[in-house]
Amino acid sequence: MASWNSIPLEITYQIVGWIAFISWTFGFYPQLILNVRRKSVVGLSFDFVVLNLTKHTSYLIYNASLYFSSTIQKQYYEKYGYDEMIPVAANDVAFSTHAVLITLIVLFQILIYDRGSQKVSRIAIAIVIAVWLFAAVCFFIALPRHSWLWLISIFNSIQVFMTVVKYIPQAFMNFKRKSTAGFSIGNILLDFSGGVANYAQMIVQSIDQGSWINFYGNMGKMLLSLVSISFDIIFMCQRFVLYPNKKSQVPPKIIEETTEPLVNTSDHKQSESLG
Repeated sequence: MASWNSIPLEITYQIVGWIAFISWTFGFYPQLILNVRRKSVVGLSFDFVVLNLTKHTSYLIYNASLYFSSTIQKQYYEKYGYDEMIPVAANDVAFSTHAVLITLIVLFQILIYDRGSQKVSRIAIAIVIAVWLFAAVCFFIALPRHSWLWLISIFNSIQVFMTVVKYIPQAFMNFKRKSTAGFSIGNILLDFSGGVANYAQMIVQSIDQGSWINFYGNMGKMLLSLVSISFDIIFMCQRFVLYPNKKSQVPPKIIEETTEPLVNTSDHKQSESLG
């Protein structure tokens, strides 16, 4: 089992890791507090929240399994070498656990606060169902040979995919409304900080070990930060450049249409034509 070669780098790794954890953790609260103050979730994409729950649940399964399971750790060492370090830290597990809990609270806010005419789109529901069915199939494929490392890598890939997909509804809603009202920018600023710190943590570990295996050994963590930072930049441009301090410029009927931002279902189009 690999160990740290430099105490200062190990301390730096821990500090930067917990900075990422704190940034990402507190990044959930601006939106939650904004919802409480407004007693409304209008302007927050419900698709974003629903997809986010699947994303964080998948990431929790990956992190907790690799961090706590000696069997999966053994499979990791056999694949990447016993001189390599496990690419999941305690802060990764703590973040994932907290993320799932807070996302559930936001979903509860959606149930109890003013939603306007917004709803979860059929596309988002279909994506969530398809993802979990795919995960179930992978579980039964892994079961006979106990390919647990392969299985959790699937969950790691799922969380990367969901990270890409989950941001699209909110970005599209902001574009359609020509406003970011109801969507907290504080969440984005802290998310951006966490992504940068996450990259810094992986770089510190690579420098100490003289190897970049932890990047492609934990491709999900690397891609998570890359995708998050990219969309954070888009949201910051929307908030500070494109739609600064603007309220929604479209009527509620148009806002309702943005709840299906990925594609419009054929059933929805047919119902409109019949109406």
